[in-house]
Amino acid sequence: MSRIQLEPAYILHSRSFRETSLIVEILSREHGRTAVVARGAKSARSRWKNILQPFRPLLLSWTQKSELGTLTAADQVASPPPLQGQSLYCGLYMNELLMRLLHRGDPHREVFERYRHVLTELSADEAPQPLLRVFEKHLLEAVGYALVLEREYDSGVDVQPERWYEYKPDRGAVACSGPGDGRISGAALLALHAERIKDEHLRELRILMRSVIGYHLGGKPLKSLS
Repeated sequence: MSRIQLEPAYILHSRSFRETSLIVEILSREHGRTAVVARGAKSARSRWKNILQPFRPLLLSWTQKSELGTLTAADQVASPPPLQGQSLYCGLYMNELLMRLLHRGDPHREVFERYRHVLTELSADEAPQPLLRVFEKHLLEAVGYALVLEREYDSGVDVQPERWYEYKPDRGAVACSGPGDGRISGAALLALHAERIKDEHLRELRILMRSVIGYHLGGKPLKSLS
């Protein structure tokens, strides 16, 4: 049995377990996505009743004997970001993405740090859509589905900003004759590659990322699309 002490973490999702407990899915800095049982967490007198909430920066301790650990301590270390409206919806979208794309027990410290950064930016009223597109790009790369945005799949030549492409999730950008349904401009692909996204790229990139993520999720739709 391993004991994890004071691990920086965020709550991604929780569900009821028996009458008074919760199964809590967490994103931790060193251990990745992990599930723990929070015994008695639904009780009115639980010390964790108001702590185990999404977006709160936490230090968690737990024991691990199998895939499902047992929570032993939880402390909030800072105020949660004041997410509301669209920013809150974007935070929930990120949580669902992490739940669907990360495997339990597969650590991704860079994903944890980027998630924390995006929450901070969302709470500062930064434009959410560019933040989400870059977050999606890095998350896909972390789990082995990196996008190739700067060169064509079949020829290997550089993507040209004035040309149009079909982006095939299992291959990459394939040049085509002009704009059309499901096609994306080279300018938008290069903007995402450079992480300098302008307003005119947002619609194209949103369609692109929905297509790519949907492909890697086997066509099973996300509940919170953003």
